[in-house]
Amino acid sequence: MGCLGAILKHPGDFYPLMKLKMVASNAEKQIPPQPHWAFCYSMLHKVSRSFALVIQQLGTELRDAVCIFYLVLRALDTVEDDTSICTDVKVPILKAFHQHVYDKEWHFPCGTKEYKVLMDQFHHVSMAFLELGKRYQEAIEDITKKMGEGMAKFVCKEVETVDDYDEYCHYVAGLVGLGLSKLFHASGDEDLAPDSLSNSMGLFLQKTNIIRDYLEDINEIPKSRMFWPRQVWSKYINKLEDLKYEENSEEAVQCLNDMVTNALTHVEDCLTYMSALKDPSIFRFCAIPQIMAIGTLALCYNNIEVFRGVVKMRRGLTAKVIHRTRTMADVYGAFYDFSCMLKSKVHKNDPNATKTLSRIEATQKACKDAGLQNKRKSYILPSEPRYSFVPVIVLLIILAILLAHLFARRSNNR
Repeated sequence: MGCLGAILKHPGDFYPLMKLKMVASNAEKQIPPQPHWAFCYSMLHKVSRSFALVIQQLGTELRDAVCIFYLVLRALDTVEDDTSICTDVKVPILKAFHQHVYDKEWHFPCGTKEYKVLMDQFHHVSMAFLELGKRYQEAIEDITKKMGEGMAKFVCKEVETVDDYDEYCHYVAGLVGLGLSKLFHASGDEDLAPDSLSNSMGLFLQKTNIIRDYLEDINEIPKSRMFWPRQVWSKYINKLEDLKYEENSEEAVQCLNDMVTNALTHVEDCLTYMSALKDPSIFRFCAIPQIMAIGTLALCYNNIEVFRGVVKMRRGLTAKVIHRTRTMADVYGAFYDFSCMLKSKVHKNDPNATKTLSRIEATQKACKDAGLQNKRKSYILPSEPRYSFVPVIVLLIILAILLAHLFARRSNNR
């Protein structure tokens, strides 16, 4: 009933959701037959369904390279995230990880659930990696080496200042942006983007995740993961974990808004990066996650639920983003919509209100100055009746067909 209720509340979500389900089903059917490639693409669907969907935008050769790049870095991230691994063991593995990708026998038991499977059977990833073109291998090795060294550095170092925060995010995500730009260039489809813009693409996504995942990270067992910089949270509270307690709700929301404001500093770089992309498939691959990020920040801003549970975009809205994102005009429109949503939530008594508004207005100006905003349905404004009978009727017809099919099968089995 929850799914039906969501569609009744947002009837415009129905078609994009159905189309997304078809795309996801089609992507799962296209898993390659070779055992090592089958493992890689199956694992991609398990560790990140959203990434597995957007990667389908790419051509086969580049898609394979990006798939392996993602899984190698996800494995590296699994080692970093496993708080049960002692530092003396973890640091050497992180630093040597770029060499392990060439070893078809290497694996390391760590992580949980699907991540444990990835680490236990990492030899499949190595075998696929060795089949990539030399330029792709070199780009992946280079980024993996730099990321491993950066992660090792922060195993022994707290995120104290905003500069530390930017440095950490560079190692774990900015380098991903640089690596993807190298892969795009290696494919021959794109010019090599400036490092500063590639870095911002990664930082914007990573900072959004760090903000959204506060509660999950702080409750990590056996040891909390703390990525919010002390320079920010110490203005509001004595200990980072105190933000989750109800008596500190006012301070928690102010700190949250400060963090969102910091993330917004990367928006203009991201828009500049995306506007320079030439290949439509690479453009969609890059644009969809960035729109999801600005949408997530708009939901998180001034929202105490970040400290109580999970805040994320509803599936229907995600489906709309994937369905509608085709051109840079769509990107400008989406960023403008979500920046309007953000602006409406800024309270004048918030300590960072002036700075936040300044960054939101800079985003809105960049979107307007581009002059590419076309006539389109808004992500945040109702452009349809709250209840539409058309999708409801379609849904009932589909349910009737499914029930008829089910009853027919039961009758045949008697």
